[in-house]
Parts: sequence; C-alpha cells; structure tokens
Amino acid sequence: MMTAEEEVGKMSNGVVVLGSANADLVVEVERRPGAGETLLGSDLRVHPGGKGANQAAAAARAGAETTFIGRVGDDDYGRLLRDALADAGVDVSALGIGDGPTGTALILLTPDGENSIVVSPGENREVCTAIVDAAAEAWRDASVLVASMEIPEETVAYALERAGRTGVRVVLNAAPARRLEHSILRWCDPLIVNEHEAGIVLGNESLAPEDLARGLREAGTRSVIITLGVAGALVADSDGLRSIPAHVVRAVDTTGAGDAFVGATACELANGASLTDAVRFATAMSAIAVQHAGAQSSYRDRAEVEELLTWD
Repeated sequence: MMTAEEEVGKMSNGVVVLGSANADLVVEVERRPGAGETLLGSDLRVHPGGKGANQAAAAARAGAETTFIGRVGDDDYGRLLRDALADAGVDVSALGIGDGPTGTALILLTPDGENSIVVSPGENREVCTAIVDAAAEAWRDASVLVASMEIPEETVAYALERAGRTGVRVVLNAAPARRLEHSILRWCDPLIVNEHEAGIVLGNESLAPEDLARGLREAGTRSVIITLGVAGALVADSDGLRSIPAHVVRAVDTTGAGDAFVGATACELANGASLTDAVRFATAMSAIAVQHAGAQSSYRDRAEVEELLTWD
C-alpha cells in the first residue's frame, strides 16, 4: 500500500464518487396521495439513478475524469446502471456486483416538477469500508472525493478521513440528512445541503439560511454550500458568506437536479476553480437538468452548460 505522501504525489484532477446506485421507478401523478388513498398515475418509467451514480454521471458530463465506487445487484437494474454510467464516461471498474437486489427509488412526480421519493437500498447497504480499501487504485489520480448518505454512515466517515488525510478534497452531500459528528464535518470542503438538510445536520431547523451556514462553519466544516432552489445558493468559507443567484427556467422534473449540482461542483473544484466559480457552474448545470425528464438522462455535456453561462 502507498504511503500518504505517495498518494498525494500521484493526484491530478480526477473525481472519485462513493455512493449509491438506484434504478429510479417514476410515476407521474396529479398530486401526492393522502393517507390510505389510491391514485391512478402514468405508465411507469425506469431511469438510472441513485445519488452517487447521478453525481458521478454529472461530474463526468461536466468534463472530469470520474470513477464510481458502489454496488449493484446481478439483475437487469444493475446492468442498466452500469451501462448508463459507462455511457456518461464514468470508470465503473470499482462498481461491485452483489447477490442482493439493486437499489431502487420509487418516485412520484407532480405537474410542478416536484417529486416525492422512497428509496429501497438493496446492495447499497453493502458498500463497506473493505470496498473503499479494495478500490484504492481509484484514489491514485483523485483530487476530489464526493460522498453522500445513501450508503452506511461508517463507510462515509472512513472514506472521508482517508481522503482528508491523504490530501484529497472532500465534498459531502449530507442527504438523506442526519445529525453529523465533528469527526465527519471537519473534512467537508464543502458540505453541500439544502436548507432543510442543513437544519437537520446542525440540529436546529428554525434558523435562517445565513445562520445555518454560519452554524455549520462553526461546527467544524471547512466550507458550506446551502442550495435554495429558485433562490440560488449560499456559500460560506473562510472568505465569508455570499449568495449565488439561480437561473430562471421552467422546471419539468427536479429529480436528480441536486445531484447534478454536486457533481458539477466537484468537477470544477477538481479543475482548480474557486468555490464561488464552481457554484456558478453548478447552478447552470442543475438549471439545464430540471428542464428535462429523469436524473442522469437530464444531464448535458459541458459545452451546453457553458453556453448557458454566457447568457448571464
């Protein structure tokens, strides 16, 4: 095994994403059903998804050399996910295949483009620390690690510390949200959450976004991004607090838009961009994503994102 110094010396502009891979099962409904209510919806659509896989696809579409570490089942959904990631340009050599089912996400999509999601983890539960160690080769060319919380928390904590101690910049998307210890927060540069998730992570959901950002910095994060939907995003780091506006577009489907933001941010940071410039690029990528159906299927290549940025 290489020493920490040797690993740091080999890093370039690569992105490693550690996270979940799910098949998204999408049904369009006029409204969300109430308790005990049955609604008729559209025909079922199946898309490749999962927070980790989505973020990897977004980073690759944005132009980063991207490797995905995760697990799927030996089934049709697993093959769909592997093929979709490969088509996006992601290295899937560290995507393991297990005996359990591939993770699935049950998504209800309403006419306003908003969604409600229930995730069945499947093989994502089996993404353990040994898998992180087995994928050590993927870390050689990485400058950024992206992780999210649809896999076991102990695996995330282990990977963040390993990355941080070897000089890899850590991007943590704390979703699904939970309270996080300082041992995790200390490596985040940035922690990316929406306003609701920020309150859960901090343990105080009554604060304004600016106070949440300051509180998360005080809790130990190196930097914080709080996404605010149509209101844009807040960025907090050692340079202070600043607001980045969103692009005004008509949303068709918001599924995976947050993951597009995370993957695009990671790509730009790996390429040496400032946090502010990375967020500006990411807001453009997510704005394009919400105008198309699905998660990974809505992601566009770098040229289209840069075209939107030239309209500002």
